[in-house]
Amino acid sequence: MFDSKYAIISIEKGVKKMIKWNEYINDAKEDCPWLKEDIEQAEVWAALITQIIKRREELGISQRELAQICELPQSSIARMEAFTNIPKVSTVMKVIKPLGLKLQLVNT
Repeated sequence: MFDSKYAIISIEKGVKKMIKWNEYINDAKEDCPWLKEDIEQAEVWAALITQIIKRREELGISQRELAQICELPQSSIARMEAFTNIPKVSTVMKVIKPLGLKLQLVNT
């Protein structure tokens, strides 16, 4: 997930201040209820992709090797890991299986 050590500049009433990323996200969820669901969905995807990256690296598999095993273009793995797109569930399933991972749904 996003590391709270990263800070951003927040400007309120013309005053600049540094705040931690997690504080910014929490404030955004409180201040913009219409964004809360989108932020929470992005956090779920970020956690999922982060686990995929972590497992791939633990196994010592490159993006190119993983792509070959999954019969996907290497660019698909790269885009997924760079968070430049949200992959289809079918793509996620192709990727997690050779990594020894499984997708599990839980009640919220």
